[in-house]
Parts: sequence; C-alpha cells; structure tokens
Amino acid sequence: MSRPHPDLAPPPALPRGALRVVGLGGLGEIGRNMTVFEHEGKLLIVDCGVLFPEEHQPGVDLILPDFTSIRDRLDDIVGLVLTHGHEDHVGGVPYLLREREDIPVIGSRLTLALVREKCKEHRLKPVLREVSEGDRTDLAPFECEFLAVNHSIPDGLAVAIRTGAGLVLHTGDFKMDQFPLDQRITDLRGFARLGEEGVDLFLTDSTNAEVPGFTMSERDLAPAIEQVFRTAPRRIIVSSFASHVHRIQQVLDAAAAHGRKVAFVGRSMVRNMGVAQDLGYLTVPPNLIVPLEQLEKMRPDRVVLVCTGSQGEPMAALSRMAGREHRIRVAEGDTILMASSVIPGNENAISAVINGLTRWGAKVVHKGNARVHVSGHASAGELAYCYNIVQPKNVMPVHGEWRHLRANADIAVDTGVDPERVVVVDDGVVVDLVDGRAKVAGKVRAGYVYVDARTVGSVTDAHLKERRTLAEEGVVTVLAIVDADTGRLADRPDFLVRGFAPDKDLFDKAEAVVDKALATAAAEGVGDVHQLEQRIARDVGRWLGKALGRSPLVIPVVIDA
Repeated sequence: MSRPHPDLAPPPALPRGALRVVGLGGLGEIGRNMTVFEHEGKLLIVDCGVLFPEEHQPGVDLILPDFTSIRDRLDDIVGLVLTHGHEDHVGGVPYLLREREDIPVIGSRLTLALVREKCKEHRLKPVLREVSEGDRTDLAPFECEFLAVNHSIPDGLAVAIRTGAGLVLHTGDFKMDQFPLDQRITDLRGFARLGEEGVDLFLTDSTNAEVPGFTMSERDLAPAIEQVFRTAPRRIIVSSFASHVHRIQQVLDAAAAHGRKVAFVGRSMVRNMGVAQDLGYLTVPPNLIVPLEQLEKMRPDRVVLVCTGSQGEPMAALSRMAGREHRIRVAEGDTILMASSVIPGNENAISAVINGLTRWGAKVVHKGNARVHVSGHASAGELAYCYNIVQPKNVMPVHGEWRHLRANADIAVDTGVDPERVVVVDDGVVVDLVDGRAKVAGKVRAGYVYVDARTVGSVTDAHLKERRTLAEEGVVTVLAIVDADTGRLADRPDFLVRGFAPDKDLFDKAEAVVDKALATAAAEGVGDVHQLEQRIARDVGRWLGKALGRSPLVIPVVIDA
C-alpha cells in the first residue's frame, strides 16, 4: 500500500499504451473532486467540483482545483464527464469552461440541467451531451459506459472507462440503498458484469469508509420528519443542501399531509428546485408552493420555509436568520429542521448557527438530536460488498480525507486485493497504469485556487495569512519621515493602531526601534524606500512580538523629507 509522497518529482513521459490518472482534487479532502485520465495523447476529465472555505480562509468564496497541469493541453481534452450534480463535483465546471468553452460536458439529465443554469450566471453556453444509465459514449481513445448509482441527489452515475491500457471503474458518490425514494438502485449487476470482464483500476468513494455496516435508507427518515410536522406549534424552517431533491420531496409530502404551505428561500434553492420540478424529479402537490410574500401573511402553524445554510455558510439564509440579518425573523416557538449532514470542517460554524437560532426561542432539530439525515455515501459493509463483486486488480480510493482513504484501502486489502496494488495518494500525485499494474509516477501542481469575489487565483495563502493576522493580531501602521541627506528620522514617527489597545507609553519605546533600523540601513548605504520599509516592518514586528506577546501586521510608510 502506498504512502504519502511529499517530495515527488514531475512525472516522466507516459509510456506508450499506458493510462495516467491524476486527481486534482478530492484526495485528502471532502470536495473539489476532479480526476484527469490521459491515454494516447488525449485527456478525459471526470468531475470538476469546488471546496468550500473554512474559518482559516477568510473572505474566500470557493476553492477550485488547480488547472495548471492541463492548461497548455486544453485542446487535448475530449470530454468532461460529470457523475452527479452536487457542488463538490460540478461547481468548478464554469471556471474550466472559461479556459475552453467548447469542451463536451457529458452527464445525466438533471446534472446537465443544473450545470446549464450555473453556466448562465457565467454567460457561458456549454456543449452538453446527455447520457443515461446503460449508455456508451465514444470519446476516443476512451469509451465510457454509464451505470446507475444511488446517492442523495437523483440521476447519479458511475462511469466505466475502457482504454487500450485497461478498464477503469469510477463509482462517483454512491450508496446501496435498497429502498430508494425514486426506485433507482445502484446497478450492482453492472458492477459484477464489469468485474467478470476484468476491472484493472477501481476508483471508489471513501467518504463513509470508517462507518461500519450499511448506510440506512432515506425512507427511514420519514418517522422523524413526520414527528416534526406533527408537533411543531408554529413555523417550520427546513435547511438543506440546495441539490438534495429527495429530502425536499419528503418535506413537501409532509407539508401537504399536514395542511401547510411551502416557500423556497435562497437563490440556489429556488433555482434548483425549479429545475427539478420542471424535469419531473420533484413532485409538487397542486397549490402547495407559494411566494414568500404570501407565506408571511399566513398563520405561523400553516407555514414551511425551505432554505439553504445547513453548513453554517455565513451568507446563506439560515445563518442570516440566526444573526437577525434576514427578513424572516425567527421567533419563540419556531422549529428549525436541519436536514443535512455535517461536512468536516464546518462543525463550529454549524454550532454557532444552532446557538443563534436557539437564542431567539427556536427549537432546532438536527442530526445530533434526531434521525433527520442519512448519508449519501456507502459505508464499510457496502464497500466490501463492491470489492467482492468487482474483484479489481488495482484500487485507488478517492473522495475523502486521508483517514477515509486509508480506511477504504484497508477494506480493499481485507477483501483480498494485493496491498501492493492499492494506491493511496494526495492531490496531484500521478498514478500510471502500465501493463496492468498501477504505480506512483510523480507529482504535478494541485494547490488551492481561491475564488475571492470576482477574482480567481489572485488571492494566495500569503494574502490569507495577512487577513488572519488582521483579524487576530491587529495592525500597526508606522509613518516615518526620513531626512533624505542623512537617512535618519526627520521627526518622531507616528504609530496608528487598529485591532488592539496598546499601553499608553508603548510606542515611545518603539521610536528607538525605528531609529535604529534606519541608522543601520544608512550605515550600510541602503536608501531605497522599499528596502527601508521592509527593515522597519521586520524590526518593529519583532519588537512588538516581544513587548506584547502578539504579532500584529506592521505596515510601514516612509516619506522622504
């Protein structure tokens, strides 16, 4: 079994007839899923998702895969295959199409409908090619066969990729719900058929690999949702992923049964549910959905609001309600139903939202106190089942943090896969399938690309460090007027402080630090303004660290007298 490879060199040229696999996202993280396959000089991409920022990434809206390794080969891309419509698999599509708009985008009906709406916001006209389970598509030198998989959004697909180097099976996100709400089960017969054909490389969803047994069915949620609707005395506010059509269907059915009207809140929720309804994936009883304005005039015990914000996103509707920044004012007796799982890293944000809502008198029903969510991912028992029917020659766990990837790899080994043929790697690590054996061949750049307002890739980790410093340590601006002839202070420097309260006489002592930094520079013949500012920032920063026990951002401004 392979280990982390932090010091790998760029890969050599791909051997003739071999297949190269590079995960540009989704390996060691939950999100940003993107896998690039290379064969006979052509590239096939599976998924292009986003990662949502954490607390230590202030101001960032989205995190994209790094396209650097394929940017000079855009014309070699024969297609972009999408396994399903969740943001962590399709959210980056518009940004890739900005690089080359006519890349064929292949996916199921619902997935492509969501991508089409997303591309409209970016003023793109994608080339879409709809497929269904059972279809085969020739993307020479790749042939793709699509298989139905059950997930927490309709129309999920696994993809079997046939090449001259071997057969690859990529599960996408899946589970083995035997009683799905849409009656569409994972095609285990198809998995077994491919296993008999001979799967040379199996890429498997790792998200729930640490969870024993089998993932419970969506139908098992019905009693908990029914209890919420039966006992809630006033409004019910449901938060969910804007793409979780199955869960929203359960909420709509419960609302209709209890005589409540429903309004969707949040742009993405309104858009996605409109698409799902238009395509027939969401069945809405007549006159159940009403505009928010109408709902606000109704009796509270006849109201259901369905909104975004289940992950504590600061700009989402539920977070704004918790902070009293939304037109919907949460009140005593309201019931909040948080019908989604917790994405790792969002725990603190979600806890803050729950506390905020509880403060205003709401009862918050969530996964921690009620059975109101089931995962969309296969647990350990399901993964073992798949390994046993597929019997792959090589395995590459995908879609998960390192602990998930490792747990998935252990399951593969326990079912009989040779440990030397189980490849566990980070984003950017290159895996080559040569003569039927998968091995690490090198590494390409696969860092974070930050979307910050309207800029893509301009914000760096250094900028984020400055933002964290501003938020946590404060900022000190040092204004120094320097005599152009002597290089020394022409007047006492000014210190402008933001973010903390210094002692009254603190900066009287700091004046000597500035004067010494300038004196040293003058003695060394340094007179460039930029270099003087760097020295002041360095020396004052060190002095403040010792004097205050904190490291504020120091912004020096040198003016020639």
